[in-house]
Amino acid sequence: MQWKLFADLAEAAGERTVTVDVDAGATVDDALEALLTAKPGLRDRALNEDGELREHVNLLRNGESVEADATVESGDELALFPPVSGG
Repeated sequence: MQWKLFADLAEAAGERTVTVDVDAGATVDDALEALLTAKPGLRDRALNEDGELREHVNLLRNGESVEADATVESGDELALFPPVSGG
C-alpha cells in the first residue's frame, strides 16, 4: 500500500511516498496507523489530541475522499495533504 504525502506532511515524514504493509481486509484507518508507525513524526501533524484525523488534513483513496472505515485493496493509493489555498 502506498501513501503519497504533500506539503508539511511530506516534510514531517522526510519523504513524499511511503509504502506500508497491511493485512487483507484492512481499513483506511489501519493503513493510516501503519503509516504513523513507520513515520512517527507525522502523528502530531496528522492527528488531533483525541487521536482523530485533524479537520484540516484531507484523506484520499485513489484520488477521492474516503472515510477511515473504508476497506483498502493492495493496489490502492492513499494520500494525505493539508488544505491548499491560492489567489
